[in-house]
Amino acid sequence: MSEQEQPNSTPKPTKAYARLVNWLWRFFAFGLIGFLVYLFLVDINFLFLFGASPSLDKLENPKTELASELYTADGVLIGKYFRENRSPVKYEKISPMLVKALIATEDARFYNHSGIDPEAMLGVVAAVAKGESRGGSTLTQQLAKNLYKIRTEKSKGALGYIPGVSTLINKTKEWITAIKLEQNYTKQEILTMYLNTVDFGSNSFGIKVAAKTFFGTSPDSLKTEEAAVLVGLLKAPTTYSPRFNPENSMRRRNVVLAQMAKYRVIPQHMADSLSALPIVLKYKVENHYDGPATYFRGAVSEYVKRWCNENGYDLYRDGLKIYTTIDSRLQALAEQAMEKRMRDLQKKFYRHWGKNNPWVDDKDKEIPGFLEASMKRTEYYKALKKKYGNDQAAIEAELNRPRVMKVFTWDNDSLEKTVTMSAMDSLAYYKRILRAGMVTMDPHSGQIKAWVGGINFKYFKYDHVKQAKRQPGSTFKPFVYVTAIDKGYSPCDRMQDKRITINYMENGEAKSWSPHNADYHFSGANITIRHAMGKSINSITAQLTEKVGWETVAEYAKKLGIKSKLEAVPSIGLGSSDVSLFELVGAYGTFVNNGFRTEPMYVTRIEDRNGNVIHTFMPKQKKVLSSETAWLMTYMLKGGMEEQGGTSQALWEYDLGWRKGNEVGGKTGTTSNHSDGWYVGVTKDLITGVWVGGDDRSIHFRTSSLGEGSKTALPVYGIFMENVYKNPDLGYTFGRFPKPTVKIRKKYMCQSYIPKPKVDSLQIKDAQDVEPGDGGEGATAIVP
Repeated sequence: MSEQEQPNSTPKPTKAYARLVNWLWRFFAFGLIGFLVYLFLVDINFLFLFGASPSLDKLENPKTELASELYTADGVLIGKYFRENRSPVKYEKISPMLVKALIATEDARFYNHSGIDPEAMLGVVAAVAKGESRGGSTLTQQLAKNLYKIRTEKSKGALGYIPGVSTLINKTKEWITAIKLEQNYTKQEILTMYLNTVDFGSNSFGIKVAAKTFFGTSPDSLKTEEAAVLVGLLKAPTTYSPRFNPENSMRRRNVVLAQMAKYRVIPQHMADSLSALPIVLKYKVENHYDGPATYFRGAVSEYVKRWCNENGYDLYRDGLKIYTTIDSRLQALAEQAMEKRMRDLQKKFYRHWGKNNPWVDDKDKEIPGFLEASMKRTEYYKALKKKYGNDQAAIEAELNRPRVMKVFTWDNDSLEKTVTMSAMDSLAYYKRILRAGMVTMDPHSGQIKAWVGGINFKYFKYDHVKQAKRQPGSTFKPFVYVTAIDKGYSPCDRMQDKRITINYMENGEAKSWSPHNADYHFSGANITIRHAMGKSINSITAQLTEKVGWETVAEYAKKLGIKSKLEAVPSIGLGSSDVSLFELVGAYGTFVNNGFRTEPMYVTRIEDRNGNVIHTFMPKQKKVLSSETAWLMTYMLKGGMEEQGGTSQALWEYDLGWRKGNEVGGKTGTTSNHSDGWYVGVTKDLITGVWVGGDDRSIHFRTSSLGEGSKTALPVYGIFMENVYKNPDLGYTFGRFPKPTVKIRKKYMCQSYIPKPKVDSLQIKDAQDVEPGDGGEGATAIVP
């Protein structure tokens, strides 16, 4: 066979084969183009079919939910506000072993892909073909899902409600977003964002909170086996919780350690030895109630939430840093003083009532049905009513069913004990426990320095500083005296301590009022109004109220900062209208602050999550009293210590620098039946108010020797100020009140009281009252 006739060793492709190849290329090309078009349409949310994807701005400035942090004036973190408890941490503050454990377990080729791992995706396809379940998401994809909430209702388009299609669309969004993240951030930044956003369970979001919650440490101090536990949690936080499912957690931890050995992060012998160790937890879930100043934090949250609403911020997700006026050291001393006094007072209250119930009427008779009526006002009863409807027998059975519970107690340092009680038993138990509130303010700046809203926030969340309003008793009297002094009276003016009856009209109805003194006696003496306020004599306060006008007293109280509704009636000066401790302390500050009313303030500045100051709060002041009147009122407040029989003189037993010339002013207050005990103490630097009483006005001591404000509230102040002065680092020193800044034209240096023979107060004859400015040193007591 000739050379030309020999067959060709490589056969030419047939036309059919060529057409197939051509078709495959075109199919691939059109498929690729179609896929790219699909990606584009998903990315732009074409015709709102696919739902919104993260914008470029969101990618470049991701906003995770960060807890806002609350700091004291001295820089101590005292609390957080959050829906997701998350605090960011920098990459340098994360344990390298934790990062390696994460990559070895969740995304071994993390440094080799650009957001999507093709090898992992092929593995998923193969697993599905075999009927197996396997994840193929990279860390970057998981970050995209966590960071931008890709699978929420808000991100759904019209096609997102079709089963199967929604899954494909969501996965597509993850791919697109993951690729964009890889283009905009370094691998280190992606790891940092991932660890700061992921949910570890137990209300801990992000590695910083998780490390503290489970192991009581920081992310850079995690041991290898601890890091493995936390990485293991990421697969299923509840299933692998070391707190609630310790066996599962240990198995998962050992899987992580095995992965670390597989990828040579740690040697095999180390993985084996660590796998044999038990999991040692220091478990403590952080919540809104943790830390000091819990009542104060509630008040701040309401204030800052209003500010956030007005300025476009979210307190619970924007990671704000809120700097408050509270001094953590003063706060600690206030809480200690409250606890020390209330422990002792509660014991006295128990001894005082013995086995009798303390809820009594004006005739000292137990109020029938008191507990039942109180229970019906509780949320628990309302829930039972909703559940059982009109089946009262079922409700009663549930209310009286014994169960194991923890209750508050002063009997130990933990402040709680485990008991077996029914709901009715626990209500009776808690009704016997006295409550209290305390607040301290700088009168010049208006800054709140300490705030104790109750005896224990965990069990008693009602705030007795600002939320509660009770009759202030004699702590309201200074508003009568400031009105009188501003209208022309002087501290030396004299009035007779006598029985009076005031006739007046209220809502068109004729009424009369005859006040009595605390001891139910009238001396008949002509005494200075400074002595009358210092000794808290009701008859003279009532006379002054009538002379200056009860409407005028109400006006002055409002002018000084009382915002509660005041009934303009003759008894207003004796504290018949409910006010808050917060209002009272703020108003007293006007006296020490040269007549300037300063609005009490809690917050000094707010920073954003990056540390930029976004708002600075300044004191709000207004001149409402003349400098002379303000100084004279400070002098009047000192009368409680300096006047014979002054109601503040129980403070002498506390070391408040009396021998070093320290000056303290103040006013006690006690309401009818000793339901409320008050004390407001004033120094050149601080004003502190204290309230003590029962949960209901019908719960109280029955004697003045136990129930007066000087016996219940004043000691809290004494203990607190004694410890304040013992801590020189706080900067509060002994000293006198500032000298007047203007010439004092009214007479104030005078003999306040001249003793007289005791007489039957009912036989005292009326004497001519003096007019403003007529007081003199020679006035004597009136005798029959």
